[in-house]
Amino acid sequence: MDSQASIRLAKSSYHFSGVIFLDNSFSIGIFGAIFKMGRLFLFMLDFYTLLDDIVWGAPLLILLVGTGVYLTVRLGLLQVIKLPKAFKLIFADDKGQGDISSFAALATALAATVGTGNIVGVATAIKAGGPGALFWMWMAAFFGMATKYSEGLLAIKYRTKDDNGEISGGPMYYILNGMGKRWKPLAVFFAVAGVLVAYFGIGTFSQVNSITSSLENSFGLAPQIVSVVIAVLVAIIIFGGIQSISKVAEKVVPFMAIIYIVATLAVIFAHANQILPAFGEIFSGAFTGTAAVGGFAGAVVKDAIQKGIARGVFSNESGLGSAPIAAAAAKTEEPVEQGLISMTGTFIDTIIICTLTGLSIIVTGKWTVSGLEGAPLTQAAFSSIFGTPGAIALTFCLVLFAFTTILGWSYYGERCFEFLFGTKHIKLYRSIFVVMVALGGFLKLELIWVIADIVNGLMALPNLIALLALSPVIIHETKRYFAKK
Repeated sequence: MDSQASIRLAKSSYHFSGVIFLDNSFSIGIFGAIFKMGRLFLFMLDFYTLLDDIVWGAPLLILLVGTGVYLTVRLGLLQVIKLPKAFKLIFADDKGQGDISSFAALATALAATVGTGNIVGVATAIKAGGPGALFWMWMAAFFGMATKYSEGLLAIKYRTKDDNGEISGGPMYYILNGMGKRWKPLAVFFAVAGVLVAYFGIGTFSQVNSITSSLENSFGLAPQIVSVVIAVLVAIIIFGGIQSISKVAEKVVPFMAIIYIVATLAVIFAHANQILPAFGEIFSGAFTGTAAVGGFAGAVVKDAIQKGIARGVFSNESGLGSAPIAAAAAKTEEPVEQGLISMTGTFIDTIIICTLTGLSIIVTGKWTVSGLEGAPLTQAAFSSIFGTPGAIALTFCLVLFAFTTILGWSYYGERCFEFLFGTKHIKLYRSIFVVMVALGGFLKLELIWVIADIVNGLMALPNLIALLALSPVIIHETKRYFAKK
């Protein structure tokens, strides 16, 4: 480097450090600026992590569960009394306007809902809070079914047709059309959060990272190549719209669910003598506390409640407002029937799949092994009877779970994007989404994931406000339907 270049570099370093960090000391130079940028990044990461803890802290979890409790009481335990009817409706003939069948709408919602949280989230909750955490996941799911029913009902009642003749619905529409135009800022807030989560959170980076890391660990495949392949597959599917996404979902979701259910049942029944003791640990641990590494009982119970409810909500997404976007596309004219079908998604996701994951971890005793948590903990449970093939089978399930989550969230984000910018720019949204998927194997964006988690939590706020504000409509529609029947 010549002397003039050195002077120019020094001047640019001085200017950069002075402007960015308000420090006029020439001695800082470029390395000082980089150092301070690093400190700034760490500060931002700590700040957003703290904000994430606040957003997903007790107040939001109480609001989520509290809304479910309120709706459960007002609806007269509908999620128990009408559950058999709900499952019958899944396979009933479709009647009315819509883009896809009710089954396809449920499959699309499950594609987004049944994800890595069913494998990783359950293991994390049990490791932190003991087997009792599974009980609190059940509680979150039980009350969440009333919430999911209400979301599905409102999605059908207040859906509209876009400029392309396709159905659009979800929280942004039942806020705007149900609560009135003065509430449009709340609808916009939800839609913005939905787009950000689809681009930077659940929809892309975290799922792609789960796939690439699993395939790298199991088969040594390069993350960058895997992410590009995923992006190509995603592009082929999502550019076909909801018809294409739903066709894939209604084939892949039942297949992956059956494979996973059969595998977990095999693990559980291989340890049949531990099934009853496992349920004993679940119920006793919910109120007295049983931690993998010991600890004060009161603190363990607190962790069981907090982790169980939080992971239950994360897993089934009841109250977050994502699933009703898919529900709105169903071919039906009866809001109550789609609401009933929607609530089965929470039952399948948490009461069935998460329960089987939890039991497989508890009956094998792997949750007490030090150093095992997350996916490796579930993998250890599978390997206990299947050996290496068990670990490979779990990798296969995790890849399918994550891939279908990408597809489901691409549609959620697209409908939010359309609400904000209209139908003319849908191809732009899809193109950006595919690029984000491809980048997932190249980037380790911890800060963006934390921010996305925050925005995901903030999605719930406008949705819960709408559910409570429109609860008289929910009750009226429910009474009208069952009085007619």
